[in-house]
Amino acid sequence: LNALKEVELSRTDRRKPDFDVAPLLSVKDLCISFESHGDVKVVDHVSFDVRPGQCMALVGESGCGKSITTKVIMGLTDPKETITGEVLYKDQDLLKLSKEEHRKLLGHELAMVYQDALSSLNPSMLISSQMKQLTSRGGTRSAEELLELVGLDPKRTLESYPHELSGGQRQRVLIAMALTRDPSLVICDEPTTALDVTVQKQVIKLLNDLQRRLGFAMIFVSHDLALVAEVASEITVMYAGQVIEQAATTELLTNPVHEYTRGLLGSVLSIEEGAQDGTRLHQVPGSVPSPEDFPTGDRFAPRSSHPDLGLEVHPVIKEIPGKHHRFSELPDEYLKEHGLVPYLERSQKEV
Repeated sequence: LNALKEVELSRTDRRKPDFDVAPLLSVKDLCISFESHGDVKVVDHVSFDVRPGQCMALVGESGCGKSITTKVIMGLTDPKETITGEVLYKDQDLLKLSKEEHRKLLGHELAMVYQDALSSLNPSMLISSQMKQLTSRGGTRSAEELLELVGLDPKRTLESYPHELSGGQRQRVLIAMALTRDPSLVICDEPTTALDVTVQKQVIKLLNDLQRRLGFAMIFVSHDLALVAEVASEITVMYAGQVIEQAATTELLTNPVHEYTRGLLGSVLSIEEGAQDGTRLHQVPGSVPSPEDFPTGDRFAPRSSHPDLGLEVHPVIKEIPGKHHRFSELPDEYLKEHGLVPYLERSQKEV
């Protein structure tokens, strides 16, 4: 962690969030549950802000609630879902809109780039036909201009079927489609997961360049903390439907507080470091439980350094004064009663 801190503090290209700017999107105490899971909240009181022109990353292991949270923002909800809380977009609660009202925001206000480009594109249609379906509904750029914007050869791409393009090219097509009507907020749901490392870096660079050029806000969803560090100005870490920690990227990478976040960062080990001293990758013990097995309280407790405590006590969000740095932890009274060292005190001692 100290080595990671040194590298991060030496960077000069990191975009810093402007906390004085009012949020474009504000998710407040979002809870999502399904009939099939009873009273269990698969998303449990999740809150975060996304500011204009900035990127906020949602990070966590598979099944932590990242994707379902973004689908609620997009209005892609299931009738069997029970949703409470607020999703304020430009001070308008999206949860109170009808399906038709929400649909009108898609494209020119909200857009999404999905994970699997091959499944998202129609295999039996030329790219030109699929692009035309979008550009005919409005927008300021032609299909050719959009493809040039994402670094593709317009003529060749438009005359191709999806299977005739590489994975990286298909992902760029999806990005171009998302930008058809100049949205204010773009949600990227694991857009690089199916790509090799080299192409991943190219797509990340493209997203960074497009965001700076066009000024849209972005939510970047990923399980890879090292990857989101290249694109996000703020990071929200989730685990089993609960927010674990959130802060500006530099703050989170250099001063992680929660045991889970520190474990994730500790697992990011360079090949050079491992080769030099034989250090093993850090491993967070255990695995993410299914929703049926979620504890009623702190869901990370079974994998923590005190696996028998906090299982029935709901954690609270605490904030480091003046840092815009929040983290989840058991209430102070409970920590004191059971002789547990607070996360903040523990992390400072380790540093």
